[in-house]
Amino acid sequence: MRTVSSEHMQIGEVAARTELSLRTIRHYEETGLVTPSARSRGGFRLYTEADVARLMVIRRMKPLGFTLDEMRDLLGALDRLDDGEEPAPGERDELLDRVRAYERSAAEQVAKLRVQLARAEEFALTLRTRLDRSVPPEA
Repeated sequence: MRTVSSEHMQIGEVAARTELSLRTIRHYEETGLVTPSARSRGGFRLYTEADVARLMVIRRMKPLGFTLDEMRDLLGALDRLDDGEEPAPGERDELLDRVRAYERSAAEQVAKLRVQLARAEEFALTLRTRLDRSVPPEA
């Protein structure tokens, strides 16, 4: 898919870069998680690097079990922190607390996944060992 301009990409290029399907990207648009930055004259969705970065946050949250509402909440907090307007001190603290809570939750999920991976590797090794014992040596 060719880049429309140096700043905008069509959905196919975004899908390739994020390893998300076109359908998934459209679903995230329908649910309000991401909005194309522009549309071409022909009505094609156009995305920027910031849109790709946003989709990557979503892609990384998904396998950790975060819901669409949680994704929306975190992205809203990040958007507010990054929008260029300094939030009020109390608001800034609340936004940072929300981001910290998501970071803790992500770290907990990663730890659980590491345990699951270790168990899966042990299981695969058990099967490999069993198969190795069952295969007669070649002459």
